[in-house]
Amino acid sequence: MFTPNSLRQRLTYYLLIPVVVLLLGMGFFGFNLGTRDLLIQWHQNAILWTQRSAHAVDMRLQAAKQWMLLFHATAEHPQYEILQDWIIAQAEAEQGVERVRLESVERGEAPEPDAAHTPRGPHLMYMDRQGHGGPSGMARIMPFRRAGAAQITLPRYDDLIKNQTVSLESDLLDADGGKTGSFEITVRFDYLLGALAESEWWRNYQAFLVDQTGTILAGNQSATRRRLGDNGSALELATLQALQQGHYGTLLGKGHPPNQVSAFYRLMEAPWSLVILAPGDVLLAPIVRFRRAYITGALGFIVIVVLLIRRVTGTSVKQIKAISEAAQQVAAGQFEVSLAIRGRDEVAQLGRSFNTMVRQLQERIVLKEALDLAMEVQQSLLPRTAPLASGLDLAGRSIYCDQTGGDYYDFLPFAELGPGRLAIAVGDVVGHGIAAALLMASARAFLRGRVMQPGRLGEIITDVNRLLCLDTADTGNFMTLFLLLVDTAQKELVWVRAGHDPAVIFDPERDLFSELRGSGTALGLDDTLHFEEYHFQDWHPGQIILIGTDGIWETENDRGERFGKERLNAIMREQAERSAADILEAVTTTLVAFRGTAPQSDDVTLVVVKIAHD
Repeated sequence: MFTPNSLRQRLTYYLLIPVVVLLLGMGFFGFNLGTRDLLIQWHQNAILWTQRSAHAVDMRLQAAKQWMLLFHATAEHPQYEILQDWIIAQAEAEQGVERVRLESVERGEAPEPDAAHTPRGPHLMYMDRQGHGGPSGMARIMPFRRAGAAQITLPRYDDLIKNQTVSLESDLLDADGGKTGSFEITVRFDYLLGALAESEWWRNYQAFLVDQTGTILAGNQSATRRRLGDNGSALELATLQALQQGHYGTLLGKGHPPNQVSAFYRLMEAPWSLVILAPGDVLLAPIVRFRRAYITGALGFIVIVVLLIRRVTGTSVKQIKAISEAAQQVAAGQFEVSLAIRGRDEVAQLGRSFNTMVRQLQERIVLKEALDLAMEVQQSLLPRTAPLASGLDLAGRSIYCDQTGGDYYDFLPFAELGPGRLAIAVGDVVGHGIAAALLMASARAFLRGRVMQPGRLGEIITDVNRLLCLDTADTGNFMTLFLLLVDTAQKELVWVRAGHDPAVIFDPERDLFSELRGSGTALGLDDTLHFEEYHFQDWHPGQIILIGTDGIWETENDRGERFGKERLNAIMREQAERSAADILEAVTTTLVAFRGTAPQSDDVTLVVVKIAHD
């Protein structure tokens, strides 16, 4: 199965092809609907043409029939003789009538005038335009009660008239239903056909007047044709079958357009039908023109639509492809790429966004490089390893949530502090990132510089705070700090707490936790502050001192639970027999496992001091 891979293939497969199929389907439906409507219109027009011509013939036959009906209406009338004479005279004068014939049952020669008055003798009287027949103006026959239905004969050649005629004949019946005579009106056949000759289709197309058996009574073509369908034409045979079953209709021959079409209509006054046969491309010329125009227009419309869609989508595909190629160049580190933007559509907006993204990405790369450098610098400011101090086991670590952070720890084994003395600092700058890292670096520099000068621990922090306030006066930044001085010679702990959480001391022998508390405000807020130092002398081997930042116990897992100081104390109790580095590793490992999938939201810094056995 074909699976489109490129955008161009997908647009072709899922857009162009469905649109073409849809347009072709709509065009095919509209084409069939329009063709059907035109065929219905042609059918109605063809029936109307033949009906008109048939009606003209019917009107000429009906004129003769009307006189026959009037003659029948004189039966049993007191003045029937006068009325019948007048009707016969009027019928004889009708246009197209060649003879009016009235005869009794027994045919014979024309009676003598006096015999016409014999009530029971045979009677015969006929009149024609040449004066043949009985006395003009008078016609008598024995009285009759009613008349039979009129019958029309086939066209035949009349020797007397020297022309083809058609006779309308009606029986005259007595009271018992017996035939007493007949009344006949003979009409010239060419007079009837004169109504057809005036029709345009009779002059231009092949036309016939046929009876119900298909016998051709008249036609505008060669007189050698005797019967409809005698030439083997399938359309003529189908037309003959149709006119025997219906009064009117149209038929189409084979082909598109059909090579020949036919239409027929049955007369109302005679058992005859008019039949028209015409070339399909001529009679159906409007339909043929419609088909050609529709197909040409529809195909042209589809081609235009497809070309427009292809042009629009092709332009979009080119622009998207250019963006894709530019993205590959950017991925390879070429940030000088810039797309030429044309238009205001979504693709053009995508190109503008891409150019903006590249510029910003380049800036981010520069910033990232700067952050990486800052991280390296900050990492270099932190102790790489814990110093070796007699009687102490030391370990420390900072884990930042960003590339740079504000947490800080340091070991200060300066000789200026005195023999057997080691200072340990743990600080937490408010916030994260570059600003916090810079403030941390400043605080580290201030602290290291001041420790190398004479003075007590409280004085050192007071001076550091005064210097730090010079940098934070306009920013509002500050930091907390816990500075611990371990005097192994005097077995004493001295500390200053500047807003930082107290350090925790665990005594495994007594299973006792205590905190190195004391008052003190964060650094960088007020340069007039003075800090106090505090002392702890309950010193003995095995004790563990832990100094950390709030990022440890405020760590939350994905359920919103905090790590807490209880868990931290439990780890210290469990790992009390292990080294400071092992205790630190246990804390950080447990912290990561507790956090789970939740992101690290704050920096974590931890220093572990374990008093070794002598």
